[in-house]
Amino acid sequence: MLGLTVPRHRLGAVLAGFSLVAAGVAVQVTATPAAAATPHRILFDNAHAETAGNADWIVSTSQPDPLGQDSSPSAETDWTGALSSWGVALQKTGDYSLKTSTGALTYGGSSATDLSNFDTLVLPEPNTLFTTAEKTAIMTFVKNGGGLFMISDHTGADRNNDGEDAVEILNDLMTNNSVDSTDPFGFSIDSLSISSDYPSAVSDSSNPVLHGPFGTVTKSLIASGTTATLKPADNSAVKGLLYRTGYSGNTGAFFATSTFGSGRVAFWGDSSPMDDGTGQSGNTLYDGWNDSGATNAALALNATEWLAGGSSSGGGGDDGGGSTCTSAQLLGNNGFESGSSTWSSTSGVITNSTDESARTGSYYAWLAGYGSAHTDTLSQSVTVPAACTTATFSFYLHVDTAETTTSTAYDTLKVQVLNSSGTVLSTLATYSNLNAASGYTQRSFSLAGYAGQTVTLKFTGTEGSTLQTSFVIDDTALNVS
Repeated sequence: MLGLTVPRHRLGAVLAGFSLVAAGVAVQVTATPAAAATPHRILFDNAHAETAGNADWIVSTSQPDPLGQDSSPSAETDWTGALSSWGVALQKTGDYSLKTSTGALTYGGSSATDLSNFDTLVLPEPNTLFTTAEKTAIMTFVKNGGGLFMISDHTGADRNNDGEDAVEILNDLMTNNSVDSTDPFGFSIDSLSISSDYPSAVSDSSNPVLHGPFGTVTKSLIASGTTATLKPADNSAVKGLLYRTGYSGNTGAFFATSTFGSGRVAFWGDSSPMDDGTGQSGNTLYDGWNDSGATNAALALNATEWLAGGSSSGGGGDDGGGSTCTSAQLLGNNGFESGSSTWSSTSGVITNSTDESARTGSYYAWLAGYGSAHTDTLSQSVTVPAACTTATFSFYLHVDTAETTTSTAYDTLKVQVLNSSGTVLSTLATYSNLNAASGYTQRSFSLAGYAGQTVTLKFTGTEGSTLQTSFVIDDTALNVS
């Protein structure tokens, strides 16, 4: 509840109605998040046993339109499915239109879910073979400019016991189709079952999948998965972005991108990273989406953006230095609804505690509030595209305090911009117990001067030895255009 005045580590009944109102130390500029004029249209496949066995690879039980379950989702539980975190995160940007296909995949037909109506097709661990007609439709769709996201699992993951697993099914798509069966994407999926690993990202600061609008990718997760063998002689655009530990070059690629014709392709070697741990009753799921040792959410979301044409180059090329700017919101997990995903913070900062209130959804960031000497930090790195002339960093802040002074700043929250070496480039604002007020206030700053740079946005809450001050943050954004 907003208006808290007791230390957070001794919380009992919440005291309401006590707050100090003071002038803000920073000028407030209200910013309206930018949304794409034409939303990126994403089709998730659910016609090839994606919910067989313990799997639940859907964004929502409402199909084809997830908005039928909740038209304005704010938390992943507003939609039901092990991919609901993925779907809700895209939906909340306002830049995406999501649908689910429950029938045969077609291209050039009259169905509402015909591939010609979409920018990207997601195949989340298919467990039945695609028909000849479907393979022709998929390959033609990509060749003509569509994005294809292929997600595999380990060999032998035959969830419906029909004799085929995702490794075989996706390899069959690439090698046994009427459009191009001569290794069109430049890779093949390995028949492996790797029990566990945290594949690391390659060093490529300009790559739009690794450093995209939803955050920076450092590692992914293998919880029984596989890899791919790259064949750049067949397609020079193929590129490994994350590799199994001990592997590099053309072997052990856990996440890879490529192009085919005018379209883009991404491969992920395991379904566990995209699994948010929730779904329909009776399924055994694994919460890889929020795994603290990886950045799976940023990887899935950045890749979706790139496949849909939101980044300038194919095959994993340059985005930040492109000649055009795509209006977008760049912070990953900007409302904290995916927990600690994409953010770095001290323990307990990102929370859904009912002792304070989120502005929207259930989660928020809570710095300080202990009533003793304490420092909390919260940060995220992001690349500001060089071609964008407007870059507005904003967040909603609520401050409550038990301090009674009207003149001394005992407890502070610094908002800073740092470079990749950790050097402070700018202190955007410093708030304190003197800014205590009821409710949230939006704070906004221009970061246009950092266009073309990768910077870290950092909050540091520092508390004195007595009397708590809580700095509560929600609904962050970095809107560029």
